[in-house]
Parts: sequence; structure tokens; C-alpha cells
Amino acid sequence: MEAKEEATVSLLHHTTPTNNGDDVITNHDSFNLAYIIYLILGTGMLLPWNAFITAVDYFNYLYPDRSIDRIFAVVYQSVSLLCLLLIVFCFRKFHAYVRINIGLGLFLIALLVVPLMDWFYIRGQSGLYDGFYVTIGVVGLSGVANALVQGSIIGSAAELPERYMQAVVSGTSASGVLVSLMRIFTKAVYPQGSNDGLRNSAILYFIVAILFMVICFILFNVVSRLPVIKHHNSKLRNEPELIQEELPLSASIWETIQKIRWYGFGITLVYIVALSIFPGSVTEDVHSTALGDWYAILLITCYNVFDLIGKSLTAVYLLKNANIALGASFTRLLFYPLYLGCLHGPQFFRTEIPVISLTSLLGFTTGYFASVLMILTPKMVQLQHSETAGILVVVFLILGLAIGSIFSWFWVI
Repeated sequence: MEAKEEATVSLLHHTTPTNNGDDVITNHDSFNLAYIIYLILGTGMLLPWNAFITAVDYFNYLYPDRSIDRIFAVVYQSVSLLCLLLIVFCFRKFHAYVRINIGLGLFLIALLVVPLMDWFYIRGQSGLYDGFYVTIGVVGLSGVANALVQGSIIGSAAELPERYMQAVVSGTSASGVLVSLMRIFTKAVYPQGSNDGLRNSAILYFIVAILFMVICFILFNVVSRLPVIKHHNSKLRNEPELIQEELPLSASIWETIQKIRWYGFGITLVYIVALSIFPGSVTEDVHSTALGDWYAILLITCYNVFDLIGKSLTAVYLLKNANIALGASFTRLLFYPLYLGCLHGPQFFRTEIPVISLTSLLGFTTGYFASVLMILTPKMVQLQHSETAGILVVVFLILGLAIGSIFSWFWVI
């Protein structure tokens, strides 16, 4: 484990106060506007992924003999991981502002394809598998966009005071809650006894998601012009640490990996456990006669709400000892035997209340301990490596998601 002294020094670098009157003014986040925008951007960068997996009822109707969420997860996370590694080792000097704008544009294209394809080709018909392959393609395109947007936003937030990283991380959970509420609302608007009702609700759902991504595009191009963000970026450019001679890119990356590797592994493990169970096993392997196809949506909503509660809790109480969070990431392996009990155990454990309770606990622990590790890890390196550490945090995160999405198939076996 790396020394706490480096984390303390780095935290001081990020939050050093100033006595200059102008600095006090520019350092003030008026109306918490920058914080709110980073929260919305955190929501937006995972909204397309959540939009695809939460429309499981619609895609299961169109393609009834495909394991939708498991296939989506493998494609999305694998593509994201590959593209993120290319960014880290080959294109990191490509300006983050450009990467994020390109990524947001790709998100919009991916989301647009689904309603357009339904209007002009599928027209609510089940079993048109050309549409399935196109959907898989746009899920992969969203994976590319995610690597561009998520890596860059978290990397830039790592250079700012920790409240902005907390905003981004909380936003990623708010994304799941928002999408779940969107799906519940759009599903409730139309009668679900007919295929037309399911189709129309799904189209409305994707239109709302598209409008939200347009808002994110506008807000991202506003936030860099706010005085508080200009102030912090100016301080970074003038830090003596950043003026010194830099290491070669590859040496800088490997040096940073050495310092954060254990905490990065903790992030990976948190998401291996989470994604090997959710959404695949939660949405496809447990069933409710009483709730029907609402059951999967209810479970996704419970997970997302408690994931948001866990990540938001770090704004009130942030566990400063990352070693405890690392230990908790290993303890969460106990979810595997508990979920086996829900699938193959006594009848009581297979009923709605135990499954909903366990899914909520999975969401809460994922949210809190992942948030703690993601906030503290970039502060454990020197200031000039904080952006690299932030991007590497996303690499560890997506590595966990990719491995977890593959492990989710073992429930089927």
C-alpha cells in the first residue's frame, strides 16, 4: 500500500487557499453551478448505457431468444476498454475538449438509431434479427463514445477539488435512477396490453434520452467558461510541479500505475462483482408471476436508487481510509453465494422481498465503496499525474465491468 503522506500532500495541492481577493471571487462556485453541471455530465456519460439495458422489456419482445443484457454488456464494456487503452497509450495528448465533444456526438447517433429503425424498418415486429445486429453495432458505438467521454471527464475532474469528482461519480448513479424513472413513466403512459403500447413507450423513452444528451452537449461547452473552472485550470498551469521537466508518457503512466495499483484493483473487483450479477442475472434469471415484465424494471430501479444513495453518501461522509474500502471490495464476494441462494435455494429466498433486498444492498455497497476509491485514488499521486490517475481509474473501472460482463454468463452455465 502507498503512503498516506503523498495523499495528504496532493490534497493540499488541490485545495490550497489563497489570500488574494480576486482569487476568492473566482474560486467561488456561484450557485454551485459548476458542481451541478459536473453532476449532470456524470449522469449523461452513462445514460446511453443505462438506456439500452433498462429497455430490456422492449428488446426482449423484439428478440425473444437472445440474452439481451448479457450480450449488450459484453459488447459495450469490451469496446469501451479497448478504446480507453488506445486513448491512454496512443491518443492521450489529443485534447480532452475535442474527445468529449466527439463522444457526446456519437452517443446521440447511437440513441437516434433505435427509434429511427423502429419507425422505418422494424415497425414493432418481433424476430427481425437484422435489427438486432444493428442494435449491437450502436451499443458498440456507445462503448466508443463512453471511452472518449468518461475517461476525459473523470480525468479532468481529478485535477479539480474533490467535490467535483464526487459530483461526477454521483452523477453516474443518478443516470441509472433517471433512466429507470424514464422507463417507468414512458411505460405507464401507454397501455401495455398491446405491442403498440410497448413500442410507443420505448420510442418515447429513447426520445427523452436523446433530449437529455443534447442538454449535456450544451452544458459541457458552458462549464469550461465558468470563472471557478478557469481559476482552477489557471492554478494548474502555474503550479511549480507542472513546470518541471516531465517524464516520457509511458514512464509517467507506469509510475502512476505502480502508486495506485492496489486501489485500482479494488475498483476493478467492486465492478466485477456488480456486473457479473447486475443486470444479467437480475433481469433474466429471477422471475415474478405477480409483477411480470415489471419485475426486471423494478429490480433495476432498486439497484440504481441504492447505488445513487451510496455514492451520494460520500458528500456527507467520505471514508478517508482507502484501505478499509479496499477490504470491503473483497468482502463483497459474499454476494455470490447469497445470489445462488436466490436462484437455487429454498423457495422463500427466491421470492420478491429477498431478491429486492439483496439487489438494493448490492447497489448501495457498489455505489459507496466505488465512490470512495474513485475519489481518493487520484489524490495519491503528485499533482502533475492526477489527470493520468483519473483516466487510469476509469481503465480499472471498465476492466472490472468487462470482466464482470463475461463472468455473468457463468450463471447460465
